[in-house]
Order: sequence, then structure tokens, then C-alpha cells
Amino acid sequence: MKKMYLLLFTITCAVNAVPKIDELLENIDKRYSMANDVKANVKITQQKTGQGAKKFEMIYYRRDATNSFLIVMTDPAVEKGNGYLRVDDNFWMYRRNTRTFQHINRDESIGGSDARGDDFESRKLMEMYSPAKDSSGKELIIEDTLGQIKVYKFEIKAKVNDVDYPKKIYWVRRDNNLILKEESYALSGTLMQTSYFLKYAEIKKAMVPVKQLFIDEFEKGNKSVLEISGISTEKLDNTIFTKAYLESLSK
Repeated sequence: MKKMYLLLFTITCAVNAVPKIDELLENIDKRYSMANDVKANVKITQQKTGQGAKKFEMIYYRRDATNSFLIVMTDPAVEKGNGYLRVDDNFWMYRRNTRTFQHINRDESIGGSDARGDDFESRKLMEMYSPAKDSSGKELIIEDTLGQIKVYKFEIKAKVNDVDYPKKIYWVRRDNNLILKEESYALSGTLMQTSYFLKYAEIKKAMVPVKQLFIDEFEKGNKSVLEISGISTEKLDNTIFTKAYLESLSK
């Protein structure tokens, strides 16, 4: 009887064991990866202390197969026709009035909003981050709840230099590994931004966060809501991911 109890205890522990962080990161990458081209409308509503609300709208084209995306601004009027083109490691900003391209960094503001170029990338978490561990070498992951939802809460640290934040903490659903909350920290350990993933849509078996809330923890009172609509997965023409296409919009 004692041996049977120990066997049952061992099986129960194995079933309820907290997963490895790398396993969760791999699952997240798979759930978010898009095999198809994507076209969508993006709206950002930005609230800044003392400035009221501002709205930014754009058309977003994405092709993960070639690590490419294109953003064409449609609102506000002063930004209409301006664009941002990413192809592999090259990232350009296009200005319609002067019809000129400028090579920029991934952290460049998009159309004067709080969104940055790297917010629209499709890079995998596994490529950028590794599990954070305590002094004993144990991974920093626990079972937790967010509201009434059972989640895994875990911490990761950057393993490459070109990331938006070197440290992040995630709250991920236990049942389907979807991200619900993300905290982003500076190298100093200061909490810079809290993000909430409010709504998802399943597109061609991939999960797309179609509504997100970003709270600026450094400048209190500032926040942004990002909404994605009109998602299409029809194959896009190769010419869309070119400078010539952006220039043609100015004619």
C-alpha cells in the first residue's frame, strides 16, 4: 500500500509539474506565427497627461516568410501617405512630401505615436530571450491567477542586445498558453511598461492579439490602446514590400 501511495504521488507531481519556461516560449511562438501573408487595419488611441487623446490609423502588411512588413499611415492628415518598410535587417521611413527614404532604427516612433517599429515585428521570443533564474539556478516561474484565470507567471531575460526591454515578466494562460499580461523592465530593474492582451482572434490557426492596452509606468497617466481589424490572409503582391510601392502611393 505504501509503495502504491508513493507511485500515485509521483504520477500526480509529474502531471501537475510546472513546465519549463523554454517550453512555454516555444508554444507561444508557435501560436503567434503566421504562415500566410497578412493585411490589416491598425488603430492606436493614445492618451497623454495634459494632451488629451490622439488617434493614429494605418494599413499594415506583413510577410513572415521574408521577415518583411510595411506600414502606410492613413490618419492623422499630416501623416497620411507616410510609411515604414522593413525587409530583413533593413528598416526605412518614407516621407510623402519630400518622397525620400531614411534608414532608421527598430525603436523609431511610428507616425508620432508611442508604437515603435519593433512592435510590428514577428521575431520569436525563443530567439531573443532565455529563462531567468534565481541564485540557486531555479527558473523563475510559478502557478498564479490573474483575476479568475489560472496562469503561469514567469520571468525572462534578453540573450541578444537588440530587444526593446532586457527583462520581461509574463502572465500566460495555463490552458492555451496565450499571453494575458506583460511587464517590461529597463536594465536598471525599473518597470517601464505594463501591457494587457485584451482580445484575441484566431486567423488561419494562429492567435492574433487584436486589442491591447499599454500603460506607461515611467510617465504616469500615459497609455495607449491598439486595435486591429479587417484582417486578410490573401497572398500579397511581391511589389508591396518595396520602396517603389511606397513611392507609387504619392503619385
